[in-house]
Amino acid sequence: MLYHTVLFGVEDGVATLTFNRPDRLNALNAEMLGEIAAVCDQVRQNLEVRVLILTGQGRAFIAGADIKELAAADALQARQISRRGQEVMDQVEELPVPVLAAVNGFALGGGCEMALAADIIYASEEAKFGQPEINLGIIPGFGGSQRLARLVGLGLAKELSFTGRTIDAAEAQAIGLAARVFPHAELLAETLKAARIIAQKGRFAMQALKQVIDRGYGLDLRAGLVLEADAFGLCFAHPDAKEGTTAFLGKRPPKFL
Repeated sequence: MLYHTVLFGVEDGVATLTFNRPDRLNALNAEMLGEIAAVCDQVRQNLEVRVLILTGQGRAFIAGADIKELAAADALQARQISRRGQEVMDQVEELPVPVLAAVNGFALGGGCEMALAADIIYASEEAKFGQPEINLGIIPGFGGSQRLARLVGLGLAKELSFTGRTIDAAEAQAIGLAARVFPHAELLAETLKAARIIAQKGRFAMQALKQVIDRGYGLDLRAGLVLEADAFGLCFAHPDAKEGTTAFLGKRPPKFL
């Protein structure tokens, strides 16, 4: 499929989605949201894909939503834009494979929200994060008011959103927003290294693990443990469990489906 605002490719089980409007700092517009959704469909349908990397072309990951589109919207249109953005972020978050955000520069507004939809955030030392919508007289509309608090805690999420301030990669890591920070020139190589490790794992078990962590996070501990036990049992109905345990006992690398 030919895309105009993103680049997409798959190699050795690792898919890469690159936001590609560098002249606009990869600002999210309606066309880009549609193409991201189309890529998500491709990832779901392609059983060869075991992990997805998100990154940006140029100086930004995504510098925010396209302000020209927002400025022309009335209240009803703005709600529709918000719901569309939320739907696309949900599609990213709910992919059956792990999603790694390689944040190479500005991840502001919709860009921070896109990173929050990923499973793991890796950041360049040059990355900048923030939810500055309050400075425009509006609020985050693509999930930031909900996902940020779930990741860094209620107080920090309010402080960042109420002030609209931008934080650097070091602070993002300190508050638990970014998992790791790398020198800028090493970001993609280090993210790809992690992606390749993940891609070698069993697809069925990885999907189960992602679902258990995500669905169990909002439950009380006992309910989460039941969820884990059910998924643990289901893993043993898949050939990968037999292969993994047999390979371990035979002291050889496993060959997962």
